[in-house]
Amino acid sequence: MDGAGAFAQLLPLILIFAIMYFLLIRPQQKRVKEHQKMVEALRRGDQVVTQGGLIGKVTKVKDDNEIEVEVSENVRVRVVKNTVAQVLNKTEPSGS
Repeated sequence: MDGAGAFAQLLPLILIFAIMYFLLIRPQQKRVKEHQKMVEALRRGDQVVTQGGLIGKVTKVKDDNEIEVEVSENVRVRVVKNTVAQVLNKTEPSGS
């Protein structure tokens, strides 16, 4: 078998990998980066939804990996930052 024949057999596999990369892998990497930016920007007063479905307001950003969320009046829970699925209302930074 010559080199051109071997390349012709590998071409469909290369094309399938390229299509998979552009349709699956690349968009997933983009979503992960966007989620990481959102998590890093969390601040006190933001209203968030966790992956478990809890909706609450961030009352304290404890450290790099944890926040405190108030889900009801005087009911606060500790939440791992990466489990925040969505930020509903973003608070504006204070000008003073």
